[in-house]
Parts: sequence; structure tokens; C-alpha cells
Amino acid sequence: MRQIVHFGLGNFARAHLLDYTADAGGDWQVIGVNLRSSTTRDGLAAQDYAYALKVQGVGVKQIAVINTILLASEGQQPILQAMAHADIISATVTEKGYHLDQHGQLDLQDPVIAADLTSLPLRGLIGFIAHDLAQRDRPVTILSCDNRPGNGDALRQAVQQFAQAAHLTIDWSLARFPNAMVDRITPATTDLIRQECNDPMAVPTEAFREWVIEDCFAGPRPDWPDVQFVQDVRPHELRKLRMLNGAHSFLAYAGLAQGYDFVHEAISDLQLRRQALSLMMEAGATLPQDIQDQVPAYAQALLVRFDNTELAHRLDQIAMDGSQKLPYRILDTLRLGATPVMISAVRAWMSYCIAQTALGKKLNDPLAEEIARAAISARPERQLLQLIGAEDLAPLILE
Repeated sequence: MRQIVHFGLGNFARAHLLDYTADAGGDWQVIGVNLRSSTTRDGLAAQDYAYALKVQGVGVKQIAVINTILLASEGQQPILQAMAHADIISATVTEKGYHLDQHGQLDLQDPVIAADLTSLPLRGLIGFIAHDLAQRDRPVTILSCDNRPGNGDALRQAVQQFAQAAHLTIDWSLARFPNAMVDRITPATTDLIRQECNDPMAVPTEAFREWVIEDCFAGPRPDWPDVQFVQDVRPHELRKLRMLNGAHSFLAYAGLAQGYDFVHEAISDLQLRRQALSLMMEAGATLPQDIQDQVPAYAQALLVRFDNTELAHRLDQIAMDGSQKLPYRILDTLRLGATPVMISAVRAWMSYCIAQTALGKKLNDPLAEEIARAAISARPERQLLQLIGAEDLAPLILE
């Protein structure tokens, strides 16, 4: 059997990578690795690692490509042994799982990185990949499935910086880190979905899915259907990050401020809908020229996806980890040209942080403590902008 070791078996991975792999067939299996919680492992283990994927408008698919799930908390050796035999090591650990500072460099002071540099067992994705590569004698593809620009490049750089700090010797010619763009709206599972599927581990998702991967694999890969293998992923990832994810973040913070709970509720507000569409078109104008003609149709398709009431995509789920998401979703675009809705999106995030702190609520964000301190400071907006590396934009945002 060919083997994929995947870090982070949350809902998105189970609706995207695992669904594609199930459709590919062949002799591929997935060994999952979860770095923290045992909840997913325990739930899936109780049903032989199979689960229901409820595809809106299509039906329920049974996904059965997981061989087992390993936990970092139960020891590193089984994980490293599985990685040593893998053709592909993939990851969906979100932006914060890369432990980068606001300049995109590996944060050597981050608690997980610092611990992995000084003691064992390993706790984080970066340390596991570096230690695997230090022992490796056969090619491997390290495939990021996270929603950030240049995800493969960022992952490679983080692993290289970790290896240097840890004094690990690695043959980098054995590893490839393709960039990839992933897309499929996958909300959190509700009790209603579990009941409808008769499966406590069911995952809901939309029918739409997209995967664009840089064509630079080190070895074999599944025959994934409908995946685009291209020389340059960047135009595709910019389209998605700036238009879809940028609009999502705007709707999350602005919608929560208006008392909405779900994307479909926020997008039904005529003012928010106009602003979201304006943001998409403003973002679309910053994209490479060769995909400019896709912008109007893509924007209209996004509105249709956002209108989907069956997905019940929660705004507070999208609002998580804002300090990690805004730089790629909003700030990069804003630096290419000041636009009213982009500025409103950043202001909405700041207002959200200040309001949640005033209510005594801790944000779900890796910088939650820093955000809380900034929110009660004498100049909260400036402090918050500094946290996300947006000091240069303060004259625009705070005017």
C-alpha cells in the first residue's frame, strides 16, 4: 500500500484531501496524526476510521481511506516510523500551526518550537518534518493543504530554519514542498448533521471543491480526479485568498457586529452584500492580468455559495485566528491600493477584538493574550494593528 501521513484530521481535511483520495481509488491509504486532541481519533477508531461525508445537494458518501490515527501525546516514534514509509506527508494545521512571526519567519521563541528544539517528545508539525527528513533516505513530497499563500514555500522555509537551529543534517534533494490552493467550504458538524447521517463523526460540506497543486512531486501520487497540476499556483491562490477568504473575514466581523450568526444571514443583509461584492471586485482588480477575466463570474459564484442556507457556516468559526488570517486575506490587498471596504474589514476586526475583550471573552486566536492587552490599552487600535504587522497602514485605517 502507498501511504499518505496527514497531520491535522479536522473537518476540512476529511472533506477535501480524504474525499479526493477516496475518489482516486488505487492502493493509497492515509495515516492521520493529531498533535493535540484525541477526540477525533477516539471517535473514528470506534467506527473503524470510516465516516459519513454529507455533500450538500448530492448526498452522503462513506469515506474509508484512513488506516489509523496517531497522537503526538502518545509518543513520537510511531509517527516518525509512519512518516519514514510515506510517499506524501501532508498537513492541515491552519496558519498558527506553522509558528511563524509577523515577518513570516519561524518564531524560535514560540513555546512549541522552543520545546521541540530543546527536548523530546516532539509536539509540532515543523519539528516532526525536520526530524523525519534528517533520517530519510528516500524521496518524499511534503504537501501543505493549508489556506495561506505560498504554503509550500512557507513550510519549507520553516522546516529549514528549524533544522538549522536544531543542528540537523538533511539531504534537501529528497524533499519537495509544492505550493497548493485548496477550496471547499466545510462548516463545523452540528447535532442535526450527526442525526441525519446516523454518524457522530459525520462531516458536512458543499458540493463545490477545488485543488490546484504545483506539479513538482518527489514521487508517486494518487490519481486525484479534477485536481489541477500547474507550474504556478500563485494566481489561483491569490484569487481565492483575496476574493473568497477576504470576503469571508469581512462578513464574519461585520456580520457578528450586526447580530448575525451564519454566513447566509450576513450575505442576505443588502448593505453587507453590496460591501462584500465590492470587496471581491476590489480584490479582483489586484490579481494577475491573465485571470482578470475570471473575476466577475467568480464573484457571482461566491455569492451563490455564500447564500447556501444548508451549510450553516458559522461566522464565529470564520472569525477564529484573525491575527493569522488578516495579513493574507486583507492587508496584502490593501497595500496594493486603499479601498473603503478593505479598510472597513480591518476596522471590523479591531472592533470585534475590543468588544469581545470588554465582555470578558477570550478570543480563539494564538495571540489572544496579546490582543486582550492591546484592547484595553490607551491606544487599542494602534496596538492591534502592530500585532498584525499593519503599522504602515495605520494612517489609512485610523484616519
